[in-house]
Amino acid sequence: MTASKPSIDLSRSRVAVYLQLATLFRNWITSKRWSVGSRIPNVDQLALDFDVARGTIREALGVLEAEGLLVRYRAKGTFVRSAPADLVPHMLEIDWKSLIFAHQGADIETLSTKALSALPAGLSTEGTPAKKYQMMRRIHSRDGHPYLLGTFYLDYDIYRMGSPAQFRQRPTLPILHEIAADQIGKARQRMTIGMADVETASLLQIPLNSPVANVSRIAFDKKDKILYIGIGIYRGDTVQLDINLR
Repeated sequence: MTASKPSIDLSRSRVAVYLQLATLFRNWITSKRWSVGSRIPNVDQLALDFDVARGTIREALGVLEAEGLLVRYRAKGTFVRSAPADLVPHMLEIDWKSLIFAHQGADIETLSTKALSALPAGLSTEGTPAKKYQMMRRIHSRDGHPYLLGTFYLDYDIYRMGSPAQFRQRPTLPILHEIAADQIGKARQRMTIGMADVETASLLQIPLNSPVANVSRIAFDKKDKILYIGIGIYRGDTVQLDINLR
């Protein structure tokens, strides 16, 4: 049984109630409020606690059962089968030198690649665009777990300086540093927090509306031409940002 009735307003979000509850219950398993091997409250009790229909509770528990976190036994109840996997944290670096080595050891899968005559509208409002860019969209994974959905736009002349095969197999910034370090005049990174949409959730193997870190990077040459733009969407549960305050 639950220790006390949760004080949660499920009407504040447009996300389906059963998905909100699935996320809540998943977090309870992660935090060991529902520990592995323990029996969780029955459907009737949870429906009463959250003032929802029993069918809504069954849908929420079904999501976690499909993920392998819960198991139901007839006449015994529902038990926590396992906790969400502990993922290797990705250090979100804050200087150029560290960023070059940030994705060492990652497995990379290319989703799409295309030469573009111009940057997509609204992608950048500063600097001077190059005449042509190479776009590539890729998934980065560690130990079989995807943690980053990334898209980069690279000055086509610089792209041609390297081997196209490299960009399918290696992180972008180390290659850019190797072939064009002397051309880079300045670079900047920005991070915001968002939620995973349907496509992102599917590609990163996370629940819909899970927290993600949206990271954008831009590098200019010494005459302010845009050499590189990178747009990355990181799983929120894999990002680690350490900053020395003193």
